[in-house]
Amino acid sequence: MRHPTAAAGLADRLWQAVADGDEYTAVDVLHEAAADGVDEETLLLEVIAPVQEKAGTEWAAGRITVAQEHAATAINERVVATLAHRRAAPERHPPGRGRVTVGCVDGEWHAFPARLVAEVLRLRGWRVDYLGARTPTPHLVAHLHLTNPDAVLLSASLPTHLPTAHAAVTACQAIGVPVMAGGRAFGADGRHARLLGADRWAADARGAAAALEAGLARPGPAAIRQVADDLPHLADQEYTMVVQSRPLLVKQTLADLETRFPAMRGYDDAQREHTAQDIAHIVDFLATALYIDDPAIFTAFLTWTADILEARHVPARSLTTGLDILAEQLREFPRTLGLLRAGSAAVLDRPTRPVPGPHLPA
Repeated sequence: MRHPTAAAGLADRLWQAVADGDEYTAVDVLHEAAADGVDEETLLLEVIAPVQEKAGTEWAAGRITVAQEHAATAINERVVATLAHRRAAPERHPPGRGRVTVGCVDGEWHAFPARLVAEVLRLRGWRVDYLGARTPTPHLVAHLHLTNPDAVLLSASLPTHLPTAHAAVTACQAIGVPVMAGGRAFGADGRHARLLGADRWAADARGAAAALEAGLARPGPAAIRQVADDLPHLADQEYTMVVQSRPLLVKQTLADLETRFPAMRGYDDAQREHTAQDIAHIVDFLATALYIDDPAIFTAFLTWTADILEARHVPARSLTTGLDILAEQLREFPRTLGLLRAGSAAVLDRPTRPVPGPHLPA
């Protein structure tokens, strides 16, 4: 039975334990709730998941450090494990619905959403091979050859992993395994999953379970296709050129930014390194927007970044200056210039938010 009111109170208690770094209290909160009759799926999705979401929000607002956010994730992961291990033997091996593989695309470190999906599917009777974070596509395909699952569920939180996700989708389908995509990278409505040819998209663990129960047809020979079949706009080579020029773009932008943004001259080595990382992320999101041909990928990242910078007392105009410098280097690429202009406009026109929302994971 689900207990919405109880779940909200439990989430508050769990957050306090997690924020304090108190793993033992966090485990006690969940185990006591389970003993009181709160079902495990509710604990996973309505207690633990919101706490994990809050950790990202608190990091974005500058109220906790990266290390604290990572510690919160580690505690939540161990709490999930203790819930699974407290089940009696028959509950750990319910009547089987079939076998699925759950994992993250190569490069994706944010494995917690995939872990929640895997646990919910196990509760509902599926045999789950959970592969965790950043699964290289060749190793994923080799595993599918060995296990022949009913489906593979691929998770990606960061949009910059969409090109890799695309390769994974086509590789799995080429050997006859249907692919369900999930995670923020694929868009709030799954538009990017559909664009990349995934067989299904699910917004959350319960949606994934429902889609599996309805059944996914195995891809036929027509599933074997090339990138250009899904994304003909890549013929202009702008995506390829930006990716290949990435090191030079970052280096030149960093150098020019110091001239045009005088405050940088007083930066220490750590601040310079953070600035270089920010520029690299901008180029990565720019390339991904070119790959998908969706300006919203780029503009959403930039407005989020502007909020983060201002939460850390760095003016957002440093961001638009950097975009201008990139535009000068990429002036021969019309699609790229259009994205950079849209990005600058989005940063300048964005509403002021006192606390950045969790548009991207920490």
